[in-house]
Amino acid sequence: MGYNIGMRLIEDFLAKSSTGACSNFREVADMISKVGFKIFLNVTPTVTNWSSDNKQFSLIFEENPLADFVELPDDGKAQDELWYSNIFCGVLRGCLEMVQMQVEVHFVSDILRGNDTTEMRVTLVRYIDDEMPPDDD
Repeated sequence: MGYNIGMRLIEDFLAKSSTGACSNFREVADMISKVGFKIFLNVTPTVTNWSSDNKQFSLIFEENPLADFVELPDDGKAQDELWYSNIFCGVLRGCLEMVQMQVEVHFVSDILRGNDTTEMRVTLVRYIDDEMPPDDD
């Protein structure tokens, strides 16, 4: 569900932010954090934990509007299996795929699960080449 939202949300983001193309993955991370999350959720996660090859980073959320007024059930499974805000991962994947980047996104920690912070990890898999559709000869 988040992936499909992201594929449509990128158009709204580009129209509202009126920004140009980013020149590297660090700029993409800053744009996601300081512009994207700010526009749509009014939060600004911190970009940190860059890998040495600049293809991975973490977003640390001080506050998560999806987690407000939420308490996970204490059934033994939810604390181990449920990532309540996982829709964010799909949204980022969908948005970035529409601008020619294939990424993997997952949560590392979540306050709802008893961790100290909510951390999402974003990994650049590859840049997607523009492909021309085959000719209908």
